Amino acid sequence: MTNTALDELRERLRAAQQEFEAELDRRIEIQRERFRYELERGKVRFEKDMREWQAKYRTGLWRYLRRGHLAYLLTAPLIYGLIVPLVLLDLSVTIYQQICFRVYGIDRVKRSDHVVIDRHHLAYLNGLEKLNCVYCGYANGVIAYAREIAGRTERFWCPIKHATRAADPHPHFEKFLEYGDAEAYRAWMESYRRGKAQKEDQA
Repeated sequence: MTNTALDELRERLRAAQQEFEAELDRRIEIQRERFRYELERGKVRFEKDMREWQAKYRTGLWRYLRRGHLAYLLTAPLIYGLIVPLVLLDLSVTIYQQICFRVYGIDRVKRSDHVVIDRHHLAYLNGLEKLNCVYCGYANGVIAYAREIAGRTERFWCPIKHATRAADPHPHFEKFLEYGDAEAYRAWMESYRRGKAQKEDQA
């Protein structure tokens, strides 16, 4: 397949992604109207009667624990034990990008775009379910946040595709240079990275 054909496919994929995101936004708006909630300064606000309706479906904590699988309870320390490396990862990549991205001239990643915690507003969840949902939102958000920071770093330092296809590369990967194309890499060094360095020197 020629580079032109690949470029056309990428453009179609980009257009399809934009259409997909627009459709997702439209459906979220429909769900907001259906379940009668709105966002006020980033906080979810349900109408009172909707919260009362949700509360009817809440399972009490003791009943929830009694009905749970013993194996699930036994694995809980393993799940929640990951909070330590997750917090360290969160703190580490935040400090890293605040310092290094300023030096490299890379746009910083907005943490709140990735770490989204809002399921605890749902009245049909009991306290433990809310805690689980907060934890999952934080854990997956931090990993997505770190992945985006790592992707932008890789784009700056080593934007070269691999010889084999990775299962789920980050969004920047498709813009990387072809594996083995030495000429393109050196040209990129001159135009992109050194261009950023010159802008930093002039600032």
